[in-house]
Amino acid sequence: MTVPHAARAIIAVEKITGYLLNVSHRRGAPKARLLLSVGYRADDSHRLESDLRTQHLSLDVTRTSENAYGVVYEIEGPIKTPSGRVVRFCSVWHVDTGTDVPRFITMYPR
Repeated sequence: MTVPHAARAIIAVEKITGYLLNVSHRRGAPKARLLLSVGYRADDSHRLESDLRTQHLSLDVTRTSENAYGVVYEIEGPIKTPSGRVVRFCSVWHVDTGTDVPRFITMYPR
């Protein structure tokens, strides 16, 4: 099973540029260093967004869980990065109660 309504998934630009590709972010810096080392760039955040949409959202969900706000979907799988290197990541998506649109929460290497 893939994330429901994946074609309508929301990936906030601030999540990509302000967190995942920001080496100054308190918690995101290690992820940013990894992502930058494999060819992603803060000034081309659309590349990471596109790769998440095409390479991860098309994969089957690895884990689901529920919380007080809705359903969490986790996907583990490879992403071919701009450098050509393939890195295994886990991406986390959330569908809020009362909606059917998934939102991107985070990603991290596996």
